[in-house]
This record gives sequence, C-alpha cells and structure tokens, in this order.
Amino acid sequence: MRIARFSIDGNVAFGAVEGDKPDELVLDIIKGIPFADFELSGTKVPVSKVRLLPPVLPNKVVAFGRNYAEHAKELGNEVPDTPFAFFKPSTSVIGPGAEIQYPGFSEELHHEAELAVVIGRMCREVPRERVKDVVFGYTAANDVTARDVQKREKQWARAKGFDTSCPLGPWVETDLSLEQASDLTIQCTVNGQQRQLGRTSQMITSIEDLIVNISEAMTLLPGDVILTGTPEGVGPLSVGDEVAVSIEGIGTLTNKVVKRG
Repeated sequence: MRIARFSIDGNVAFGAVEGDKPDELVLDIIKGIPFADFELSGTKVPVSKVRLLPPVLPNKVVAFGRNYAEHAKELGNEVPDTPFAFFKPSTSVIGPGAEIQYPGFSEELHHEAELAVVIGRMCREVPRERVKDVVFGYTAANDVTARDVQKREKQWARAKGFDTSCPLGPWVETDLSLEQASDLTIQCTVNGQQRQLGRTSQMITSIEDLIVNISEAMTLLPGDVILTGTPEGVGPLSVGDEVAVSIEGIGTLTNKVVKRG
C-alpha cells in the first residue's frame, strides 16, 4: 500500500494511493492514523486536487553517511569502519513539490538521493531478525547538503540540518519486503539530466544492520526516518533547478531550488 499525507481545504489527512497513471491517482482517505489499526473510509479524492505533504512528520531523522563506497571515494573520504550516523532535525523536512531554499551561508549546495526507511512502532535494541517487524515502509529522500559548510565545520548540523534540507516523499510504500528494499534502483536527475544512478544493494551496511546500530543507542518512534546513504554522483544545485529522486517500486520525489528569502 502507498500511504500519503496531504492537505485539502485546510485539513490534513492520510490516504491510500490508488491507481498507476500519474494523472489518474486517487486517495482513499484513512480513518485514523496509519501507525495503528485503521480503515479506509471509501471517500476518495484525486491526487491532483490535493497538496501532498511529507508522508510522515518524524520526531527525528537519523542519517547514515558514506554508506556507498564509491560515494565516499568521490569526495576523497575513507569508508568508515562502523556505521557513521548524524541527525537532521524535524524542521528540515519538506514534502514533494515543496521548495528547497538555498541557504545564504553556503555557496555549494549538493543533492544526495537516498532510500528512507520509516519506522512503524516504538522500539529499542532491535535484534537483526526483528527489524522487519519495526519497519513501516519506505520512501524517497534527498539529503540536501551545504558541501562547503560540511567541509569547513567539524559538526554537520548546519551543513545537513538547515530548513528544507530533507525532502521526503511522495508517499510511503508499505508492501516492500526488506529483501526487495535491499536491491532497488535509485537515481537522481537535475533538470531532467541524470546525475546519480545506483542500487541499494551497493550499501556497505545493510538496512537491518543500520537499524540494529542506531536502536542500540536510542529509542525509535513511529514515523521516525532512517536515511541509508547515497550512491556516487552527488553534485551541485543552483537556484531554479528541479531535482528529482526516483526509487524503483516507490516513486519520484521532485523539488525545486529557490533563493532563501
């Protein structure tokens, strides 16, 4: 099931996305919230009539860096011996179609296409064999990075945590198994030109082991998001660019870059 979060007539709701053709998609409005038992209302609205929002509002976004060897290499970095985690705050999250605001303190903004894992239940110290039980689904993410700031500051909080630096969407796909999610095509285009192309099977540390790693340290809550790293090909974004992250079996997340007002 594809579950989207949307706004219509000033109201926010979740809905199950139905249909295959982009111009014919409809939302069956969900009674309740998707992290608990819910029912489909049978009330349907065309996706074209709503504004899609971030599919979840995470308490925290935990991101893992340098989880693809070729990406680490292209930036002149060593592959870490153990998973390398950092945070993006909830205020960095935006949805499909929302604007990425180019921060005034940077002159080198980069895209990073990533598979995002959405947590479905409160959990801590998750054993590897139970990871499948805590995953709600998967969505596309763009770990937008102020690369120049990242290079000169030892902490990545500003470089990767600024407002609008975490586009998520367009919805959460709940029908992918861990095995399927571990071998999907992931790509990024800028103004229609391909920049990144890889497969999630190229991850150094698997989805299961990333969740084991971070849940050893902290409690994960329903709606929390885990970013799993980006393949090679990251590159610059300019004001006016349209950047799209597409993941096989999930969909395409598109955002435009604007000057921060």
